[in-house]
Amino acid sequence: MLVASTSEHSLVSTVAEGLHIDLAHPEHSLDILLTAANERSFTGIIATDDSTVNLAARIAKKLGLPHNTPDAVQLTHRKDLARARLAQHSVPVPGFTRIDLHADLTTQADTLNYPCVIKPLSLSGSQGVIRANNIEQAISAAQRIAAIIENRCSEEDERRYLLAEDYLPGIEVALEGMLHNGKLQILALFDKPDPLDGPYFEETYYITPSRLPETQQTLIAQRVHEACAAYGLKHGPIHAELRLYNGEAKILEVAARTIGGQCAQLLKQGSGHGLEELVVAQAIGKPLPTQPTTCAAGVLMIPIPKAGILRRVEGLPAARKVKHILDVEIYVREGYELVPLPEGAAYLGFIFAQAAKPEQVETALRESHSQLDFVTAPLWRLQ
Repeated sequence: MLVASTSEHSLVSTVAEGLHIDLAHPEHSLDILLTAANERSFTGIIATDDSTVNLAARIAKKLGLPHNTPDAVQLTHRKDLARARLAQHSVPVPGFTRIDLHADLTTQADTLNYPCVIKPLSLSGSQGVIRANNIEQAISAAQRIAAIIENRCSEEDERRYLLAEDYLPGIEVALEGMLHNGKLQILALFDKPDPLDGPYFEETYYITPSRLPETQQTLIAQRVHEACAAYGLKHGPIHAELRLYNGEAKILEVAARTIGGQCAQLLKQGSGHGLEELVVAQAIGKPLPTQPTTCAAGVLMIPIPKAGILRRVEGLPAARKVKHILDVEIYVREGYELVPLPEGAAYLGFIFAQAAKPEQVETALRESHSQLDFVTAPLWRLQ
């Protein structure tokens, strides 16, 4: 196994070799990977996140391995292009338009439908996503997002334009799937029981199996399959997010990657296999059959309560003792700066639970979270 990353060495040298690449220079990185392919036989190519899907598609295409086309994965990276493609193929999406940061914001804000959601074209994890209820809030949101994307987006269009779309009330869900020759295999459907009404859209609870009626679950799967077909995606993992609104399931996102962070641990509940097994098996052309378990599972992505410097986390022993809790993992250490949304893009950690029913999982996660107290200190900056 060869791990190509922005680090110089593989984190686990006994398992895999490391290859250093620079994602800011994709052409040079492609040459490095092709040289490595001449020295060994590659069986499959796996992208780990949004920043690597395009490069993975290009190297797989060059080597004649199963892949999505670079054009298809580019659609999953750019929200404006994705919305336009789905609308062209009659796949339900929120009403949308682009905002040009180089043009007069007041004139553009006057044409939007309110409430609306304004977001960057390419960032993930709800970073820079803000709800606006009127013209003044839309202008303020656009200016705030402009500051966020200035140093986070490399492409000129991604720094110049924003996406504005109609806000949809209703239930939000996430679907994890795997594509094999264009056929969608559902791995898990997650309920998001916390309302995501804004002004920012930090995700918290993911619970599986879904408690939605079968008719709605079938509609969700159908819409994701239609979106993948519209993009031209045929291979590999899929992470999709949708909102159920007015009897329809509207696509918010379809990414050509796995679910992010530690949440991937939940896929074993929906499929019977670990995420790594599923992704590797699919990449080498040997997809695994799913074997859903009979229990329920869930995760809380612990939100950042406020900005500041983390001093300590209190209540961990009590949080871990709550019935049905599997683990409480805190990733932020003392002295670390906490940056909440919309500027931030990280979580404090994760709480995992497993029980016989989804309701028990949700109750356990909420109870465990209530035991935690994150003590912070103000952040002082020198002027």
